Amino acid sequence: MSTPEIRSFEDFWPYYVRAHKNPVTRTVHAIGTSVGAAVAITGLLSGRRGFVPVGAVIGYACAWYSHFFIEGNKPATFGHPLYSFAADWVMISKMVRGTMDAEVERVTAQKVDVSPAPGETMVGDGVLH
Repeated sequence: MSTPEIRSFEDFWPYYVRAHKNPVTRTVHAIGTSVGAAVAITGLLSGRRGFVPVGAVIGYACAWYSHFFIEGNKPATFGHPLYSFAADWVMISKMVRGTMDAEVERVTAQKVDVSPAPGETMVGDGVLH
């Protein structure tokens, strides 16, 4: 997916939502992020700092798997790691509240002017690969 010009989290959010249209991708993300955070926090609280990178690996492994093999796109974290991390938690919050599906519908209904970057091709759903 080509990254539009991002100047703020508000610019990033629609891009992030479009990269997470598949509910299975969102579920795998939520599990990986939650388990990874729990492992990292446990490591910090118990003084076992070696758990922190293990938590990060768990979170990223689940997210990257879901993008490459379920959603079929490039993880948003490659271009915007901090916005992506924050968006993971916003997405999880919306999933818990039951509003994420509506958010995906709202964002994907918006017209987006995205043209392919060099080396990318447009797929029928408007996602660049």
